[in-house]
Amino acid sequence: MNKLFAVIRRELVERVRTKSFVISTMLVPVFMVIMTVAPALMMSGSNRSMRVAIVDGSEGGVGARIEQAMITQRLSDDDSTAMPRYVVTRVAATGRTEAVRDSLVKRTGLGKEGKAEGALDGVLVVNEDVLSNGQLEYLGSNVGSFEAMGRLEGTVRQVVTGARFETSGIDPSVVARAMSPVSVNATKVSDGKETGQSGGASFIIAYVMGFILYLGIIMYGQQTMTSVVEEKTSRIMEVLASSLTPFQMLLGKVLGVGMTGLLQMGIWGATVFLVTSQRERLASLVGVSADAIQQMPIPSMSPDLLVIFLVYFALGFLLYGALFAAIGSMCNTVQETQQYASAVMMLVIFGFFGVFAMINDPTGGIGVTMSFIPFFAPFVMPVRWSLAAVPPAELAMSIGLMIAAVLGITWIAGRIYRTGILMYGKKPTWAEVWRWVRVG
Repeated sequence: MNKLFAVIRRELVERVRTKSFVISTMLVPVFMVIMTVAPALMMSGSNRSMRVAIVDGSEGGVGARIEQAMITQRLSDDDSTAMPRYVVTRVAATGRTEAVRDSLVKRTGLGKEGKAEGALDGVLVVNEDVLSNGQLEYLGSNVGSFEAMGRLEGTVRQVVTGARFETSGIDPSVVARAMSPVSVNATKVSDGKETGQSGGASFIIAYVMGFILYLGIIMYGQQTMTSVVEEKTSRIMEVLASSLTPFQMLLGKVLGVGMTGLLQMGIWGATVFLVTSQRERLASLVGVSADAIQQMPIPSMSPDLLVIFLVYFALGFLLYGALFAAIGSMCNTVQETQQYASAVMMLVIFGFFGVFAMINDPTGGIGVTMSFIPFFAPFVMPVRWSLAAVPPAELAMSIGLMIAAVLGITWIAGRIYRTGILMYGKKPTWAEVWRWVRVG
């Protein structure tokens, strides 16, 4: 037993002390914090009013109505005392629209030295036939801002539409009430209780968890396979075989690499839990309002979901890690492993695709069935747990089947490993590998 612990300790310490492990472990939490705060910070809006001149060549007062609609808007939609979003100057230009437009464009988009009184951010041209063709022209320095242009277009559209209704003898207020937007606020329910998690947040956390599990199992599984090949080609295996049984070498390597991955996933998962549970404090530290950051569809990871995530990562890695180790023992170079590893990779990829079936319908037959198949359960069951209520009996059955599969695959991999680590030269055929399993 002490020899087994020595192998586990060696595999764990060698990987944890590498620069790549330290950098990736530290950078991901920093990235998570940035991705939590940055969207709210960037979408908090501008703190400066736009200076816009309206060249009014219309008839029927459309330009004046656009001016009034723009003046009433504020930088914060929830605060009527906030600074105005627009500082508007309307110039009547009936019959001379182009001349007035050209004179105002000269004061638009100037550099810092030109930001004096009278400088403009943009010029909005309202032609006389705006009601018939619905075409307006805007010339400005901020046309690349989707948010600014979207707001301006929405304001103009509302005014022009109202004017068209009045011209047709239709009461705009009646149409406005009939066309008022209808929204459906989706909130996740689990075990008959509201979780407070939106549909967008549920999708994000499900997809991210599935992707991290997929990436982690492939990354650490291939590390295990590569390590076995390198030790075999350098003849270190022959030295280890003199003091350890092949099964101890296999189990020690898989557990050591798996604990490295579990440590990293645990740090990342704990970071997600802390960041999502302390969003308001984090927002106050960087000067973002709590309301702004709460509006972002940031998923929350509950403690039970974190435990499920780590449990299935550990079981999934033990399952696939044993397979990757067995493949490494069968081959003499890393290039040779690709043929055999492709079969295992297909199982991993198919399991990851199961995440999308689960996101589409967490209680559907395909997703529920895959959550009981040991090769796919590590990807599917955590996602299912995050999206819907899972009966305890089904969770216990899934974990039980995973444990049984891990024991079975480890037994088979141990028999392959026992013969493969001392075999050199030609790659074995599948028939030879099956004979290794039968003979042991």
